[in-house]
Amino acid sequence: MSSFAHLISNITQDVYESLKLAVEIGKWPDGRKLTQEQKELSLQAVIAWELKHLPEEERTGYMGPQECSSKSESIPNILFKSNSVH
Repeated sequence: MSSFAHLISNITQDVYESLKLAVEIGKWPDGRKLTQEQKELSLQAVIAWELKHLPEEERTGYMGPQECSSKSESIPNILFKSNSVH
């Protein structure tokens, strides 16, 4: 039996797109529902294929640069108000 990496290296773009659609809709092209194991293995194959063939920003799960919004805006302290009286 071939290794997972060997199988991934033999996946064509058409097979990749078919696997990706099957994972997205939960069905094979003939309408049969994917089992949980088939979903997991197919998703692993899709991610592995993308890692080898697509730039990072086009891969499944890519979210782009992340930054906490609180870094760019000041948040007023409403719990402890300054009572400075001169």
